[in-house]
Amino acid sequence: MMQRYDIIVIGAGHAGCEAAAAAARLGSHTLLITPDMNKIGQMSCNPAVGGIAKGQIVREIDALGGRMGLVTDRTAIQFRTLNRSKGPAMWSPRAQSDRMRFMEAWRQELDSEPLLDIWQDTVTSLDLRAGRVHGVFTGLGVHFESEAVILTAGTFLSGLMHFGELQIAGGRISEPASYGITEQLRAAGLRSDRMKTGTPPRIDARSLHLEELTIQEGELDHHKFSFMDTPARSSLKQRPCYGLFTNEACHRVLREALDRSPLYNGQIQSIGPRYCPSIETKIVTFADKDRHQLFLEPEGEDTNEYYINGFSSSLPLEVQLEALRQIPELRDVRLYRPGYAIEYDFFDPTQLHHTLESKVVSHLYLAGQVNGTTGYEEAAGQGLIAGINAHQQVHELAPFTLSRSEAYIGVLIDDLVTKGVDEPYRMFTSRAEYRILLRQDDADMRLTPRAAALGLATPERVALLEEKIRERDALIAFIEGYSIRPDKINPQLEAAGLATLRQGCKLIDLVLRPQLSILQLAQWVPALERQLARIPSRREELIECAEILIKYSGYIERERQQAEKLERLEHVFIPETLDYSSIQALSTEARQKLERIRPTTIGQASRIPGISPHDVSVLLVLAGR
Repeated sequence: MMQRYDIIVIGAGHAGCEAAAAAARLGSHTLLITPDMNKIGQMSCNPAVGGIAKGQIVREIDALGGRMGLVTDRTAIQFRTLNRSKGPAMWSPRAQSDRMRFMEAWRQELDSEPLLDIWQDTVTSLDLRAGRVHGVFTGLGVHFESEAVILTAGTFLSGLMHFGELQIAGGRISEPASYGITEQLRAAGLRSDRMKTGTPPRIDARSLHLEELTIQEGELDHHKFSFMDTPARSSLKQRPCYGLFTNEACHRVLREALDRSPLYNGQIQSIGPRYCPSIETKIVTFADKDRHQLFLEPEGEDTNEYYINGFSSSLPLEVQLEALRQIPELRDVRLYRPGYAIEYDFFDPTQLHHTLESKVVSHLYLAGQVNGTTGYEEAAGQGLIAGINAHQQVHELAPFTLSRSEAYIGVLIDDLVTKGVDEPYRMFTSRAEYRILLRQDDADMRLTPRAAALGLATPERVALLEEKIRERDALIAFIEGYSIRPDKINPQLEAAGLATLRQGCKLIDLVLRPQLSILQLAQWVPALERQLARIPSRREELIECAEILIKYSGYIERERQQAEKLERLEHVFIPETLDYSSIQALSTEARQKLERIRPTTIGQASRIPGISPHDVSVLLVLAGR
């Protein structure tokens, strides 16, 4: 085995897997170190990928040549597109995956990379010399040297799990915590703090009254995560989820035990996620609510194990069980294991460049929950960017970053680096200023050309994109140029209860009507039906893409113009040696925050909380503008 690598990745969660796969595919000899090779790509919490804004991130990862979308499609046991009742900027794909097969698929992806080695071990410390990382030391006494290191330790750094009064050190249930790295990096100058997250109990389907639950089936249309020419549905058996609610009896059991909750008795001091609260937090924060919605999600194709989404808890085992049994459909419930909370170390992400390299320790990259985020998708997006940039640095190539108008991943990283975190960061569509530009349907249009320029996108992926653009543009051109006579379409419009034509028009004028779709019009216009029949592959995806561009072209163009105006500030650079503390024209808060974060451009500085328009004007003068 080698003992010197271009890049070492610490941790094989979602960030680590994407980082290692990207670096290796780009041409860097890469080593992925994990304590357990049987848990590569483990879904530590719910067995699902995607969701509101998260699904957009997964499609961006796929468009850039990452693997999460491909792995999810191969292992999905249910797929749905959320927010269908809203505009396409809000549509978000989500899939339930078979937990075990998800890990197997990730292992296959990593094993297929010739420049990637995997080593089962724990990293006890980094090889830090003269402000730069040079490798790692492991629990088995091995010293691996490298040009760059990517830290993706998830919740394992000083991890402490809470099961009511019981505290167990660990990064995940039945897995040991990692010690030493936080203290070492803190000594080197990185600021760290503690965060908290949690997970619900896992329950046995054989003890449930499924016939009394509201069933939630998946969708069986063309939608999926990957833009590659792969099947829309995995070969696995598709399984439903189920909906139910807590009740006042359940809440009473929880309330009576709040003095035993680590969240309320002072046992947990760190910050928890606002947008994924525990069930005990829900009954306190929303005391006026007499019920809260829960979802039962299958853990796999054949298993009896279900994840009870919405019931994250750190209360003692017996309290969790008694509370669940107050819900009629769960009156006989049996647990596989209880829910628990976990506290872990993270590092202040404002100490990172937009490449995710540390500003304090050179050649060290951080990705995932160690940066204060929560969620598989946010971690994977960061891992991909860290893997790309570690490779770029090692081979003396230009850094790779994404702007806020290019990708949700760009929004995520910019928020972390310029604003920092005061709670576990979760992506929402509302965090993006340019949601219409960042739709899930066109992530490949936005990002695959950039991946191709890096060498990360395969020739097959590039060819598929070129074919999609060619066929999409041909369809739009046909719709723009084809003329419709009133006598040929009015009977159908009248039968559908729609306004008829008084004079001839172009087909695009009908497509622009909110009530009409291209597929519906194809049933009435034979020439359009023939045009659609010529599309060689992925017809539904291409039609949807063309229709969105037609119907929302005005909104898209307006938002693009707004983005271009603000983008100019991203190219106004601030002198690196600027001493903010001496600039009296800046507010005290601005001086303190600018000195701590040290933004690279005026655009970045303008997004730091507490920086006023006046402060931006002062910086523009200092930058020579």
